[in-house]
Amino acid sequence: MNAKSRQNDGFKNALPYLVLAIVVLSVFLTLNMQGTKVNELTTGELIAELKDDNVKEITITPKSEESIYLIEGKLDGYKSSEKFTAKAVGTELENILVLVEKNDVDKYETNSDPASNKVFYVVINVLPIVIIVVAMYFLFTKLASSNKNSMDFGRSKARLSNEHDRKNFKDVAGLDEEKEEVAELIDFLKNPKKFERLGARIPKGVLLVGPPGTGKTLLAKAIAGEANVPFFFISGSDFVELFVGVGASRVRDMFKEAKRSAPCLIFIDEIDAVGRQRGTGLGGGHDEREQTLNQLLTEMDGFGENEGIIIIAATNRPDVLDPALLRPGRFDRQVTVSLPDSGGREAILKVHAKNKVLGKDVNLKNLSQRTPGFSGADLENLLNEAALLAVRRNKNAITMDEIDEATDRVLMGPAKVTRKITEKEKRLVSIHESGHAVIGLKLEDAQEVHKITIIPRGMAGGYTMMLPKEEKIAVLTKNELLAQITGLLGGRVSEEMFLKEVSTGASDDLKRATRIARSMVTEYGMSELGPVQYEEKSEGVFLGRDYTKSKNFSDQVALEIDQQTRMIIEECYEKAKKIIKENEKLIMQLSDALMEYETITKEQIESIVKTGKIRPDLADDKKDENKHEVDSKEDKKEENTKKNKPKKDIDEEI
Repeated sequence: MNAKSRQNDGFKNALPYLVLAIVVLSVFLTLNMQGTKVNELTTGELIAELKDDNVKEITITPKSEESIYLIEGKLDGYKSSEKFTAKAVGTELENILVLVEKNDVDKYETNSDPASNKVFYVVINVLPIVIIVVAMYFLFTKLASSNKNSMDFGRSKARLSNEHDRKNFKDVAGLDEEKEEVAELIDFLKNPKKFERLGARIPKGVLLVGPPGTGKTLLAKAIAGEANVPFFFISGSDFVELFVGVGASRVRDMFKEAKRSAPCLIFIDEIDAVGRQRGTGLGGGHDEREQTLNQLLTEMDGFGENEGIIIIAATNRPDVLDPALLRPGRFDRQVTVSLPDSGGREAILKVHAKNKVLGKDVNLKNLSQRTPGFSGADLENLLNEAALLAVRRNKNAITMDEIDEATDRVLMGPAKVTRKITEKEKRLVSIHESGHAVIGLKLEDAQEVHKITIIPRGMAGGYTMMLPKEEKIAVLTKNELLAQITGLLGGRVSEEMFLKEVSTGASDDLKRATRIARSMVTEYGMSELGPVQYEEKSEGVFLGRDYTKSKNFSDQVALEIDQQTRMIIEECYEKAKKIIKENEKLIMQLSDALMEYETITKEQIESIVKTGKIRPDLADDKKDENKHEVDSKEDKKEENTKKNKPKKDIDEEI
């Protein structure tokens, strides 16, 4: 909105207050006039009062009519709010003037004719009419605008992207295969005759499928930017309204606008909001959504032709979409935008690090290898959190200390550095986390241990960071799954063996281990029940998660499933016991190091495994880091004391 538009809007908003002020002023003047008592006298009565010398004040004003004069004044005995008025013609006025001069009236004035002053005449006679006309104009304009908005209820909410917001493929990192998949769309939009010459039909719709934060919306913007065509974008929820038929009307209007700008792109984000399967759910279908979907299906591939319009949609729930939406001729092509691999993460980090000041110790390649499973949005958030921490610590650049802390914050939440922990609880957590770490260090198929900490974060009293030894596709072997279960049970076994008691700290570990074991039995066919899938996701897309698994087995098989699940857990538990018993000394060494340093890294863990203690150079670095952390705690404590407020973690304030 430019300055002129804002000025006009400000005038329109101020107009009602201006009209109200004029009305109040008019009422005020009217009340003042009504507060004055006016006595009308005839010319004879006025002459009689002049003869009796009762007139104390008199004012004579000529009127616009010929030879007529208005006479006002006060008589003897009048109050301050009382006056008289009278009218006289030329001959009568002469007699009145003679008596006024004879009696020498205390206050005698004559005024000029108000009608002779053109400006005053315009102000009195024309200005009120102008004000009324202007006020009525704006009132009717506002009423017409409100009626127009009500008529626009069925208009499309699709917006046209701005030129300055245009993206290109260079802004999209880590999606090389996906960019190749949609490259021919760009070629078609630039040169459609090339395809028409050979009778090729470009896909009318492209569905981008993938987890949240992987860059589906950014990829759609880049396609429009590379093709240099208009880009309309809308959310699936913008179609659905309370009134049936509004969504269908908006779909029609959206395609109507797109045809005027063809060739162009239409991007529908979160299409599952309007494209869910029809006629499903406990209560039947949803009329408004289904009519909107029907209209969308017709516009994409119906009796009419939409030449030059390509629809791009994004969703992370392709399983709930209506089959008619996914058939050829509508969304012909599905492009899976998956989580980036190590190389993709490095490229994404380079894009988001362009406006960041990184320290010399920051290696983006190493950082990409330490963040498996991170999406593009997660990586952007990671660098942003690190930048915030660097600003808080008054540093001139982002170092690996801030990136390590930001990684922990993204994964587990802010550290509770001011929380008081008893020595008994600290020892319990250190023994528990050491048990996890030893399984990772000694079990062949287990993941690699990168960090152990007993500083509370989020809902956890501590955690062990374990990452895959090498990045691979999402396929796990039976031994790797069993190693995961064994590693999860390592903390509980360590508590039981060294502290002779168990705690609630292993509750999440047990839940995750049980889920993996049950999936091995019911979904993966990795048990004595054979390669049979007993549970699968249901097609009831509108039901809750508790109802989304269909069970195709008898009660006898259910008992056997429970037995097999328990057997897997027990076997892994015994394996964890054996490994921890054989490495009792290493458990205690790791626990002692955690009691002293609270956090130990991969290099320090390797030093403990080889020599039984942390190398002096690594220990000095860690002591400096802990000293900085202690100083931060003391500063925080002093600040809280001054403010007379409860302690609060610095990191939680970001």
